[in-house]
Amino acid sequence: MIYIYKSDIIFSNRGKEAKPIKVWFLCLFLCEGEVIKIEDKYYKVWLSLIKNLGIKRYLCLIERFKSFKGIYNAKEYDLKEIAGIGGKISSQLLDENIRILAKRHLEYMIKNNIDIVSIYDIEYPNLLKEIYDPPINLYVRGDKKILSDFCLAIIGCREATEYGRKVAQEFSYKLSKENVIIVSGLARGIDAMAHWGTVYAKGKTVAVLGNGLDSVYPKENNHLAQMIIESGGAIISEYPLGTRPDKMNFVARNRIISGLSRGVVIVEAKEKSGTLLTVDFALEQGRDIFVVPGNIDSANSIGTNELIKQGGRIITDYRDVLGEY
Repeated sequence: MIYIYKSDIIFSNRGKEAKPIKVWFLCLFLCEGEVIKIEDKYYKVWLSLIKNLGIKRYLCLIERFKSFKGIYNAKEYDLKEIAGIGGKISSQLLDENIRILAKRHLEYMIKNNIDIVSIYDIEYPNLLKEIYDPPINLYVRGDKKILSDFCLAIIGCREATEYGRKVAQEFSYKLSKENVIIVSGLARGIDAMAHWGTVYAKGKTVAVLGNGLDSVYPKENNHLAQMIIESGGAIISEYPLGTRPDKMNFVARNRIISGLSRGVVIVEAKEKSGTLLTVDFALEQGRDIFVVPGNIDSANSIGTNELIKQGGRIITDYRDVLGEY
């Protein structure tokens, strides 16, 4: 490994130095272009650690300071002039501990092949950029290019029936054979079957997590996550490393599942279900809604059958979905 000196970044890699002096930045290349890329990633990671920043404040900062580096080097009085940037956020932006933490995160990311894509990057998916409150950054393990390909989401119950699991796996398998990227949430039940169907088809799938990419939740899907990467897919999250899988994170991540996708296929949903929250996001985003009908005696079908009553497109074959496009 090679340590390359970069004077722009203001802390030392020698751990116990409390006073920022010079920076030695860990990287794997001597190429100047690669060093610049790593420096740019550092700034993105750093900004992702600022709590309650939000897309509006983020855009205001970029408009004022023109670049991530400009924000990084901004003075306190300049920051407080920005609309919505109060004392709490400006103090985070100037906090040396957060800057050091960002460096540690980036070193972990380099070692574990985790990338970060900003809303300003060409690799950021255009479809996702168009939604209300798009994620500022996406952490990515795997192939980030597929995020801009033709994607369809397959979602449903965690406590899936055998019928639901079979349908989810079969639909994802056959849609993958038609070069569709399958998006889901790596949860138990329907999500997992949607990912597995794609893996079995040797297709590509995107798993959207509600926690940092340094862990997989639920743990039982660790092997599945690895298979997704090995099959050319991707695991993504808007959350920085170390973020726990808290309930509200999963609500927020649902907007990304639908936001990446042209349409959403719902396979089993209870009367009150997180799946229906994703449907709400999808409708708000103007996405197509496809619903697999279920047994009227099954609790897992109350939500899906109600969606059909409300105008969701009923499908009984994967070709019903392809026919729309």
